[in-house]
Amino acid sequence: MSDLEQEYRLEYFDEEGFERVECVSCGAHFWTRDPERETCGEPPCTTYDFIDDPGFDETYTLAEMREAFLSFFEDHDHERIDPYPVAANRWRDDVLLTQASIYDFQPLVTSGQTPPPANPLTISQPCIRMQDIDNVGKTGRHTMAFEMMAHHAFNVREDVDDPDQYAFEGEVYWKDRTVELCDEFLDSIGADITEVTYIEDPWVGGGNAGPAIEVIYKGLELATLVFMCMEADPDGEYELKDGNTYSYMDTYVVDTGYGLERWTWMSQGTPTIYEAIYPEMIDFLRENANLTYTDEEESLVADAARLSGNLDIDDVDDVEAARAEIAAELDVDADELRELVEPLETIYAIADHSRTLAYMLGDGIVPSNVATGYLARMVLRRTKRLCDTVGVDAPLDELVDMQADRLGYGNRDTVRDIVRTEVEKYRETLERGGRRVEDLASEYADRDEPIPTEELIELYDSHGIQPDMVAEIANDHGATVDVPDDFYGMVASRHDEDVAGDEGVGEAEARFGDLPETEKRYYDDQDRTQFEAVVLDVFERDDGYDVVLDGTLFYPEGGGQPADHGNLSSDETTVEVTDVQEEAGVVLHRVDGELSKGAFVTGRIDADRRRRLMRHHTATHVVGHAAREVLGEHIRQAGAQKGTDDARLDVRHYERIGREQVEAIERVANDLVMANVPVTQEWPHRNEAEAEHGFDLYQGGIPPGTNIRLIHVGADVQACAGTHVSRTGDIGAIKIRQTERVQDGVERLVFAAGEAAIEATQATENALYEAADVLDVDPPDVPETAERFFEAWKDRGKRIDELESQLAEARAAGADDAETVEVGETTAVVQRIDADVDELRATASAFAEEEKIAVLGSGLDSAQFIVAVPDGAGVNAGEVVGELAGMVGGGGGGPPDFAQGGGPDVDALDDALEAAPEVLRQVQNA
Repeated sequence: MSDLEQEYRLEYFDEEGFERVECVSCGAHFWTRDPERETCGEPPCTTYDFIDDPGFDETYTLAEMREAFLSFFEDHDHERIDPYPVAANRWRDDVLLTQASIYDFQPLVTSGQTPPPANPLTISQPCIRMQDIDNVGKTGRHTMAFEMMAHHAFNVREDVDDPDQYAFEGEVYWKDRTVELCDEFLDSIGADITEVTYIEDPWVGGGNAGPAIEVIYKGLELATLVFMCMEADPDGEYELKDGNTYSYMDTYVVDTGYGLERWTWMSQGTPTIYEAIYPEMIDFLRENANLTYTDEEESLVADAARLSGNLDIDDVDDVEAARAEIAAELDVDADELRELVEPLETIYAIADHSRTLAYMLGDGIVPSNVATGYLARMVLRRTKRLCDTVGVDAPLDELVDMQADRLGYGNRDTVRDIVRTEVEKYRETLERGGRRVEDLASEYADRDEPIPTEELIELYDSHGIQPDMVAEIANDHGATVDVPDDFYGMVASRHDEDVAGDEGVGEAEARFGDLPETEKRYYDDQDRTQFEAVVLDVFERDDGYDVVLDGTLFYPEGGGQPADHGNLSSDETTVEVTDVQEEAGVVLHRVDGELSKGAFVTGRIDADRRRRLMRHHTATHVVGHAAREVLGEHIRQAGAQKGTDDARLDVRHYERIGREQVEAIERVANDLVMANVPVTQEWPHRNEAEAEHGFDLYQGGIPPGTNIRLIHVGADVQACAGTHVSRTGDIGAIKIRQTERVQDGVERLVFAAGEAAIEATQATENALYEAADVLDVDPPDVPETAERFFEAWKDRGKRIDELESQLAEARAAGADDAETVEVGETTAVVQRIDADVDELRATASAFAEEEKIAVLGSGLDSAQFIVAVPDGAGVNAGEVVGELAGMVGGGGGGPPDFAQGGGPDVDALDDALEAAPEVLRQVQNA
């Protein structure tokens, strides 16, 4: 920290009479106007001083506080911009959720590649921090969902060598003005600024760093002022708290964060933040759960709330030990305090989690088992469990809808439908997973060991079983569970980032660094298939050559669209282009023969292949648009692949797509095809495109660059680098061939367009006509006839099963050629029956029902054994089969009451059966 000490010596602090003090409790350095102050003012060094004694002149609601902040900064020359979605992976490929307002501008704006939408700007950005999930309800101040009010300024050092390389220039303002604005805003709403402390706390994150100041008032951190001005550098002179070294950047950014919820809480002075921001919902939940307190208990809960800042799992090793210290300070029994506050903490968490779900689902996140969908599912299941624990019987979809309504979402019906679907899936998962927990609990009880945390996380990941539920089941089976205080944070951390790797980029830049970027002429005329170019370089490969041209019409593989094929011809030779790739802006034509560097060549595209790919790519846009029209606005692309014979589009959806929905999607898609609307492209500035169309632009990924290519197909607008037809009528027709579930929460639509659609339809018709010929009926009668035959086949199968059962009983009753032997007090039947396994199993079961051990062998195809053992016989069927199967060169096993196995040596079958009585005795004696 001393490396950055000078960064905190601001002229503003000197002018306003601040002093730098070291906290006598935690050792942190802070700035204060009060020369007598000894502590930094933040828990656990102090307690909340504003509960029942609000810190501002007036009481504010969330909406009022938000408007007060944004208006203040508008009045101080900042432009207000609209918030971004909570799903940050819509415009970034390195994170999943929006955790701070600066996420909106990383990495393109903060690095200077792209200008910000305004400079300076102010925003109130909804955020979700999954790492706070275990703190919610306990500390009195943590919320997983929150709004980060902020103001940002983007600056470039004036002494940079090449200022034109950055999208903005000069300094807007920096540290002194940032702290001054904070002071002025606090003063404008009636805070006593002499009580405010500014704690020094250097910030690091995502490869950047800089000095930062925590703004503390009456025990509560209200804001953090981050001055992002450094980047990781192995040769840097500043070593920060993460152990890495840093050096200064050319760009430097004011990154502030003011917690809307905390400012609102400060204005009201309620026992916890939750009563201030969720008053109606807290009342509803308490009444629904029949949670009432006497006046004395209410007073005790409020007193505990003042001290609850000490329960932050990031700061304490043992939450319950910290709670015991609070109980001691309040002179109350720790268990009594826990019983009093835990139900209320659960109510708080339900309110917060419901708001988190409203943000996630309202912004179109679909629960699944990956990425943002996994996080949404985790929150949803935990919320349902909390409701069950505290006795809230209101439907979860109703609770989420209460928050979605307050947040102003227009897709509330879809949100409720998603929640209901997920709750039902959760019930089914619990039924399946409960048995796994029982087995695991018995296993660790036998070992006399607690169920480890890794097993708890695996149970949650695979089956959705909450740790407290595991603890309940484990207790019934004599096992113990030690649930970490930060369990859900641990789970979330495994799924909270989806970082795209940059492997190979440096190598590619080194290889092609001296070559100019290839001119991509396929955007100028997508129907053109012949061109001339100059060979700039040729690279030899194991299986051919990579040819670099100055310009090309060949489309390189990308965005789910395969590369063009064709040939390149010079005066000396013609080579086939079998693949096209792009690396570091250079297009590589992979060919089967060598061309001379500097040669003039004529390139010819395989026109039929190009047309098919263009049709399928444009059809992908059309089908995606139609799916949103039919299934809902939450539909977003999860992947796509275009081919010459068909294409597939994966979409995020919370249930299976039915046949009626498929037909509706087809109708909407083909209506757009027949409308023959133009398919157009444009290259607007990224900020302008996002402002007009939102982040649904990025269905197929996040393109680089300040200007991005947009494809307009009717009302559908997407950022896309692929080739497309000129009008939708050029697609010809679209036929959805099938749907399938790729993974939970992702549905696949496989479709064909143009000639491929005709070919696919003809293939289906041919199959139908062949089936009609086999059944000797007309094609329209195939479904009814097939159903009739199927029902007859099922009836015949049932009859065969009945006859096999009767035959088995008859064999068991008249097993004259069977060898019997007494194994303890149970009779064992050893017999060879050359029949299939089903008949063998039925016969063995019949013997077992007669309280006899059955050891049956068959040599029909190979040597097979079935062993059935009635209860109480003291013989393990799996061990018997294992021994016998080994005698015929194979193996087998199974549970103690019924097992099967075998091997290839049929000649040894009789000898094995002859040895069976001795095997039975050995197994029993063992």
